[in-house]
Amino acid sequence: MIPIDPPGLNEEEVAMPKVAVTNGFITMLPEVMEEIKALYPDTKFNLERVRFDEDGLIEFLQGYEVVLAGLDPFTEKVISSLPDLKVISCCSAGVDHIDPAVLKKYNVRMGWTPGVNKYSVSELALSFMINLLRQVNEQNVALRNGEWPGRRFGAQLRGRTVGIHGCGHIGQELVKLLQPFDVKILACDRLDYSDFYKEYGVTEVEPEELWAESELLSIHLSRNSTTIGMYNEEVLDKLRPGIFLIQTSRGRMFDEVALKERLEDGRIAGAAFDVFAVEPMTDFGLAELPNFLATPHIGGSAREAWIAMTRAGINGITDNAIPEPGVYPYD
Repeated sequence: MIPIDPPGLNEEEVAMPKVAVTNGFITMLPEVMEEIKALYPDTKFNLERVRFDEDGLIEFLQGYEVVLAGLDPFTEKVISSLPDLKVISCCSAGVDHIDPAVLKKYNVRMGWTPGVNKYSVSELALSFMINLLRQVNEQNVALRNGEWPGRRFGAQLRGRTVGIHGCGHIGQELVKLLQPFDVKILACDRLDYSDFYKEYGVTEVEPEELWAESELLSIHLSRNSTTIGMYNEEVLDKLRPGIFLIQTSRGRMFDEVALKERLEDGRIAGAAFDVFAVEPMTDFGLAELPNFLATPHIGGSAREAWIAMTRAGINGITDNAIPEPGVYPYD
């Protein structure tokens, strides 16, 4: 039962809200669709897997009280145009695409479970590290171009210094995955994870030390006002020369022009990015560099992760709250 008391609805209607699913990916998970339909038989699905703009979202959701959403544009225009909407339940790892002030203004609740894709993203980050060190991407491109590279010279992950910027759900899972590699792990986070650090042999550092000492640096920060644009020219110049960068969190944290310059001149040895300032990507200059590995935001796209996120969305239909600006996850 939705923990709200909307006027004009009887008890039966409150217990069985009108549910719509905008996240088209759910249609590729038939077992989860059946779970949703078993709970809410009249659920409306995005069967054509449309990527909705504002007007499309308004049209699709008219008359619905609950939406299971992906990264849809829930702007003030959208929410103000949907007077019946009571709950946005997120089938996503982050919620930076939803403005909490708008939800609060229109008394719309949000369901969300953090960390549901931590296994999928952390495994991708680990694979990126090995890929960069062994130059897997570059060697594969050479073979696809009909070449047999004369220089096949990589490096091991074992024994290196790995920095993790943001050591929450995903960062901590990456720490666990790194245990067999006998690496030195540095971590930086604004929250106190000292007990976790002690258990897994992690050294807590300030950003300056993280940037100066890490041979590989993996980013796992939330996107907010403090992290957007964090990795600008000044910070990139503080990184250890020859560093490898792994970015699987959210776009708009890096100055991508400055990053490209440093990859081209070797100050940064290599980088693997799954997220970008503009998605879908329109400028492929970075992706064309031989020492840059790009993937189209696949960090949470393992099938198991999508099932977990969708089930979290189902749970959010009944477990939700009106988010508060400036309070986690909007801090």
